[in-house]
Amino acid sequence: MHIDILTVLPELLESPFQHSIMKRAKDKGLLKVQVHPLRKWAVNEYGQVDDYQFGGGAGMVMMCEPLAKAIEELSLSRKYDEIVYLTPDGEMFNQKMANTLSLNENMLLICGHYKGIDQRIREHFITREISIGDYVLSGGELAAAVLVDAIGRLLPGVLNDETSALFDSFQDDLLAPPVYTRPEDFRGWKVPEILMSGNHKKIEEWRYEQSLQRTKERRPGLPGELSPE
Repeated sequence: MHIDILTVLPELLESPFQHSIMKRAKDKGLLKVQVHPLRKWAVNEYGQVDDYQFGGGAGMVMMCEPLAKAIEELSLSRKYDEIVYLTPDGEMFNQKMANTLSLNENMLLICGHYKGIDQRIREHFITREISIGDYVLSGGELAAAVLVDAIGRLLPGVLNDETSALFDSFQDDLLAPPVYTRPEDFRGWKVPEILMSGNHKKIEEWRYEQSLQRTKERRPGLPGELSPE
């Protein structure tokens, strides 16, 4: 998978993809992430990519010209399956969406900044608008990093244990069950006996019940919590 990220602050994205699972994905050649500074397509020698909004009001708006030129130039190199704009008023990102996006070959992520981007770019270039939550960040860079991480770990061959991602929270619309590791007894706090039994059928039943209970308590309303057994 190839992911291009267009941003006014490329420095914010220097670290997230240089460690852990994302680094492994890149080293294996399974994921390529390229960060492009929008000021490369600035409208003047001062690097201007934003201007005051028509109609007045506080805050600057990212201009049409730099964004359009950047998107069109990058689109010459590859055909994008999705051109995504990260914005608080977008579709809420979730695991199901991550699964779907992980099937793409090429994506372009547009990081908003200031008061956002000119509406005409959204209407004529953007194919999908995504939010990672009901709150406002200083820009779309952290949201882009979240998307890349959530999507990249799903690519076949990225995780050492291919089945690991299948049991993450939200994969079946349920939260993951509690997990334990050694020692079996820590300060008198013991691991549930069922997990030490070796009875894999009973263990899976226990884990499912724990997932149902945890989801009902913490995230009531998730589809998995409402589904009949």
